[in-house]
Amino acid sequence: MRVIVTGATSMLGCALIKECLAHGVEVVALVRKNSSKIARIPVHPLVTLVNADLSDLRSVSVPVQCDVFYHFAWGGTSKETRDDPQTHLENIQYTLDAAELAKRTGCKKFIGAGSQAEYGICADRIYPDTKVEPTTSYGIAKYAAGKLSRKLCDRYQITHIWTRIFSVYGESDSEQTMVKYALRQFRDGTPAQFSAATQLWNYLYEKDAGKIFYLLGEKETPGGVYCVASEDTRPLKQFILEMKEIYGSQAECRFAPPSDMPTVSLDPDISSLISAIGWRPQTSFSEGIQNMIAAMQKP
Repeated sequence: MRVIVTGATSMLGCALIKECLAHGVEVVALVRKNSSKIARIPVHPLVTLVNADLSDLRSVSVPVQCDVFYHFAWGGTSKETRDDPQTHLENIQYTLDAAELAKRTGCKKFIGAGSQAEYGICADRIYPDTKVEPTTSYGIAKYAAGKLSRKLCDRYQITHIWTRIFSVYGESDSEQTMVKYALRQFRDGTPAQFSAATQLWNYLYEKDAGKIFYLLGEKETPGGVYCVASEDTRPLKQFILEMKEIYGSQAECRFAPPSDMPTVSLDPDISSLISAIGWRPQTSFSEGIQNMIAAMQKP
């Protein structure tokens, strides 16, 4: 099997590539020229790097034919641009360009990275077919990209899998995430400020995410929508307190009073995913956090 990956230097891209290499799968990694994160991608005989921005997908030349196309790349995910309509309109076109590239490279399967943001604010358990009511430009565009790329893949008889990803964490996490912030505060013994953190949340370790995406490509997975998450859902506050306990820090956790405003609550059901790939996430939140702490302690 040979796969092609956009967003190859992202947390998900790197986790997938490592899993592919562990199974002897060839990888064509599309990366931005002069990317600051290029060192994340293993130097390996099975990895071929191709320079390509999202805007290059229509014209990029890939030297080999592939079997599975993974589209992780997405622009404008910062707080400043997350609700910018124009930015995410471009991402919809880039997703369609990726599907066209999948056809040009002979892929029989297209796997796109959607988001839990497509569901909007939910109070109940979230299933793949839960009604979507996105509230941000990011969520709206993810939903549109998934629906339109499915239309294109159907035209080309390419199996289309759209994943709605919940919260993935790990050593490659951005420094701006709540998990990285909390661990820094606990390490330094300084007070950590949080929201009331009463909403339900779900965390999936990056290595498990890489395994899930590998299996979605390797198995005869039916096309459709899949929630990508772990089976560990609980109030966010419990995860924060578990991190503090694992670190052994006496740092103070300061939680804001509960608010009457509606918040996103994440309680995903992954039973259809487990059934499709015959595997379930293996890494507990405690184990994943300990791995992150060990990585943070390295010089």
